[in-house]
Amino acid sequence: MKGEDPWIRPLRGAAEPRARVLFFPHAGGAASFYAPFARRFPQGYDVAAVQYPGRQERFGEPFVTTVEGLAAQVVPSLRRWAAGPVPLVLVGHSMGASVAFETVLGLGREGATAHCRLVVSGRSAPSRPRETPACDTDEEILDNIAGLGGTDAAVIRDPDLMDLVLPALRNDYRAVTWYRPAPDLVVDTPVLCLTGDRDPRVAPDEAAAWKSHTSAGFRLEILPGEHFYLSDQPDTFVRLVAECADV
Repeated sequence: MKGEDPWIRPLRGAAEPRARVLFFPHAGGAASFYAPFARRFPQGYDVAAVQYPGRQERFGEPFVTTVEGLAAQVVPSLRRWAAGPVPLVLVGHSMGASVAFETVLGLGREGATAHCRLVVSGRSAPSRPRETPACDTDEEILDNIAGLGGTDAAVIRDPDLMDLVLPALRNDYRAVTWYRPAPDLVVDTPVLCLTGDRDPRVAPDEAAAWKSHTSAGFRLEILPGEHFYLSDQPDTFVRLVAECADV
C-alpha cells in the first residue's frame, strides 16, 4: 500500500501482493501499534494501518469525533483496493472493530466489497451493545486503560507522555460512548471474530452475536487472554488474520 495518503500508514510492502491487510487501531491507539504484527505475516502480504488524525505524524490535525465519521473518511482511501481482485482484509480491534465495520458498510453501499473480508476483535456485536464504563475524568480513563493492559505501564506513569496521549483517549472514548449502531446492520462480507476468553469487555456470547451481522461466512475464535490477548500471542493472531484472506 504505497502513496502519501495520510490515512494509510504502510507497514510492510509486497510487489505483487496475494492479500492486503489493513489494521484499525483501538481507542487512543495509533498505526505504529501494529508494526510488530506486520513483520510476522508471510511473504506476499501487503500490510498497513489506518492512522487517525490527532496522533503521531498527524498530531496537529483535529480529531474526528465519531466512529461513523472516521469510517466515512477512510472509505475514499480504500476504493482502489476494495474492488479487487486482491483480497482486502480489514482488521479492527476494540474501537477499531466498530470503525472497520462501519467502513465495510460504507464500501458496501458503493458495491465495493466483493473481495473484502472483515476481522473484528475485542468488541461486542452491534446487536449486543454493552455500556461503556463511565470515563468522565482523566483519572477514570487512566484507570480503565490500565485495567485493559493496552498501554505500557511506563507511559501511564510518565506525565509528559500521558499529556500527549490523553487528548486522543478523551476523543476516542467519547466516540465509543456515542456510537449507537442499528442492531440489524449486516455486511455482505465474511467475518472472523476474535476475542480473549477473559476479556472484561466482551463475553463469548456477545462476540458470537457478530454472526447475525454478516450474510456471508462467519468464524469465531476464542483465544486465551484478556482484552489485549493479541499482544500475548501475536503469531496466532497473525495466522488467523492471514487465513481470513483465503476465505
